[in-house]
Amino acid sequence: MLNDIKKFLLCDTPDAWLTEAIKQQPCLLIDHANCEKKAAATAMNLMYRHTTKPELLKKMSQLAREELLHFEQVVEILQARGIKYTRLSPSRYASSLRELIRDNEQQQLVDTLIVGAVIEARSCERFYRIAPLLDAKLEKFYTSLLKSESRHFLDYLSLAKLYSDDDIDARVRKFLETEADLITSPDDCFRFHSGVPV
Repeated sequence: MLNDIKKFLLCDTPDAWLTEAIKQQPCLLIDHANCEKKAAATAMNLMYRHTTKPELLKKMSQLAREELLHFEQVVEILQARGIKYTRLSPSRYASSLRELIRDNEQQQLVDTLIVGAVIEARSCERFYRIAPLLDAKLEKFYTSLLKSESRHFLDYLSLAKLYSDDDIDARVRKFLETEADLITSPDDCFRFHSGVPV
C-alpha cells in the first residue's frame, strides 16, 4: 500500500521537515490532533451534504469513527506527556488545496474527494517517514496508523472516480502538483502538513 502512495505523490517529505518535526514534537502532536479532528468533520460534512449516495455514507461513516478514535488517542498522548492541547492556527496546506475546488455541485464533490485522497496520502507518507525517528511509543503509534490512513486514501480516490462522469486523472494531477509545491517550498509556519521550514 505504501508503494501505491509513493507512486501517487509527486515528492517525498523533505528531510528538513523531518528535522524540524523532531525539534517541535509538542507542536507536531497538537497539530496531528487537529488534523484528525478536521478529517472527522470533513467526513461528517460529506455525509450531511450527500445523503443519497450510499457508498459515500458507508465509507465516510467508517472514516469519521476512525479519525475520532485517532484524535482521542493523540489527546491521550498529549496528556501523558504533559502537553497542553491548545489552539493552533491552521497551515496553508489544506486551504491552498481547497482553493482549487470547483463550484458546480458534482465537480465540487469530486474535487473534495480528491483533496481528501491527497491529504490522507501525505499523512500516511509522513507517518512512515517520521516514525523511525521518534521514541518507541510514538513510533509504534504512528506505525499503527499507516493501515487506516492508506485505506482512507484509497476510499477517497475510489469515491472520486465513482462520482465523476469523466476521467479524474487530470484533476488529480492538478491537485498533486499544487500539493508538491506546498510540501517543497519554504514555509514559515511549522505544522503536520507544512512545507520546508525557514
